[in-house]
Amino acid sequence: MSAIHIVCPHCQGLNRSPAERLSDNPVCGKCKQGLLPAHPVELRQSDFARFIEKSDLPVIVDFWADWCGPCKMMAPAFAQAAQQLQGKAIFAKVDTESNPMLSQQFAIRSIPSLLVFKQGREVSRQAGAMPAGQLIQWAQQVIR
Repeated sequence: MSAIHIVCPHCQGLNRSPAERLSDNPVCGKCKQGLLPAHPVELRQSDFARFIEKSDLPVIVDFWADWCGPCKMMAPAFAQAAQQLQGKAIFAKVDTESNPMLSQQFAIRSIPSLLVFKQGREVSRQAGAMPAGQLIQWAQQVIR
């Protein structure tokens, strides 16, 4: 039985869970909230690095802004992908207006931009809005 590390999206506590039990909706040992929400998690400058670097599951991050029309159009598709791929990847959002240092750090030139991280390293990037089906298909390919 292999264990994976998951950073709690609520309290940032680091948890270990058997990989085979991810579909059982594991909870944080510290705050007792769900570790794998079926919706995107909001990340900020203060918690981004720990969340990305310590999670063994792939993390798909949507860099977006409130003023961005395509970002708003893609938000429901991103939420649908988070729900459909729950337990296989963690979906997160970063507001580029509130977190300009993160946007600069990852050279975000257009939004929405989706970045996929595995064990703290960026492994894929996609710019532009996508419908749910295309987003899910793309995510499944890059999280393998």
